Amino acid sequence: MSSLSADAAPEAVQWRDKKRHLWLLGLIPPTAIFIATGLIAGFNALGWDVVSPVFWWIGPILLYILLPILDIFFGPDGQNPPDEVMEQLENDKYYRYCTYLYIPFQLASLIYACYLWTSDDLSWMGIDGGLGVVSKIGLALSIGAMGGIGINTAHELGHKKDELERWLSKITLAQTFYGHFYIEHNRGHHVRVSTPEDPASSRFGETFWSFLPRSVFGSLRSAWELEKTRMNRLDKSVWNVKNDVLNAWLMSVVLWGALAAIFGWQVLPYLVIQAIYGFSLLETVNYLEHYGLLRQRLESGRYERARPEHSWNSDHIATNIFLYHLQRHSDHHANPTRRYQTLRSFDGAPNLPSGYASMIGLAYFPPVWRKVMDHRVVEHYEGDLTRANLQPGKEAELLAKYGTVASSQGA
Repeated sequence: MSSLSADAAPEAVQWRDKKRHLWLLGLIPPTAIFIATGLIAGFNALGWDVVSPVFWWIGPILLYILLPILDIFFGPDGQNPPDEVMEQLENDKYYRYCTYLYIPFQLASLIYACYLWTSDDLSWMGIDGGLGVVSKIGLALSIGAMGGIGINTAHELGHKKDELERWLSKITLAQTFYGHFYIEHNRGHHVRVSTPEDPASSRFGETFWSFLPRSVFGSLRSAWELEKTRMNRLDKSVWNVKNDVLNAWLMSVVLWGALAAIFGWQVLPYLVIQAIYGFSLLETVNYLEHYGLLRQRLESGRYERARPEHSWNSDHIATNIFLYHLQRHSDHHANPTRRYQTLRSFDGAPNLPSGYASMIGLAYFPPVWRKVMDHRVVEHYEGDLTRANLQPGKEAELLAKYGTVASSQGA
């Protein structure tokens, strides 16, 4: 089915979005637990009950194994929409419905997981009694992976001007108790991106494990300060339901409270596990998106405008389908309200060696990450690391190890 109207310009009619129907594959994460259930029941029926519990870990399997393999196999996308089709592509509601559909499946999977965590009779699935602790943890991580990808769905919706989409964004964030992301990302990160002042922009030489608490607590503090300022401007108390941090958290309290009331307090430890894992996936993506990149200060003292060279990009098609073109990150920062189907890959942007799914796993191992990424930062700045966003306290070490131009300047 064509995404363009019949009266479009001749050159526009010739263009087709090859990924138009592939975007529905983005519904695999919120339905993965139901897929896992079928696989487990099938394996148990065949007497392979020793193997079947592995599928409760379907989320991490998808994220760390399957998607990286698909990225390598299918490689980069290479298709950018031309200017002539941008307006019609932007207004094609099919694409936004693909994101809307994520939400009911996400909620259904979360409710189903609560049932699985607390049921002591899963004989209909070929399981004797209920799930063991290891399987329950695997299920929690799978639900957390869905929640982490759900944060990206919320990211897509939260940037839009439509009030419905903004509320849907908050609903999607409720699972991981990360509703303040809605505030901090739009009004904090997009203003301070690739500067030392941004908690969500990682620095050259900074490990993911030191970045994680800095970004989590820094983003939380920033979101609260942003809403406090807005409430003061409206002459309202910060402890007001109109405070978007508080009303987003309230959604999480209501959701978690309802699940605990229905299924029992036993679900709460697993809700905590899935939430922590879910928002840690977001923070891993934050870590790799701007690693070491820095906007330079102008004579006025302000930072230069964010340009393509201030974001790491990847055009690998498999992960792009699951993350709604998040990997075309430079275009996103240049045009925050642009819908995912119209985002384009920039030639001038620095590129990661593979898709985000592959890089997330590398980020957990600092020596491997630095071996893969540090030389890319050095090459991006042509050896002048004085132009990079350096980890405080490591400047001398980094310049001594990698400095070429910088060391010759006596930096």
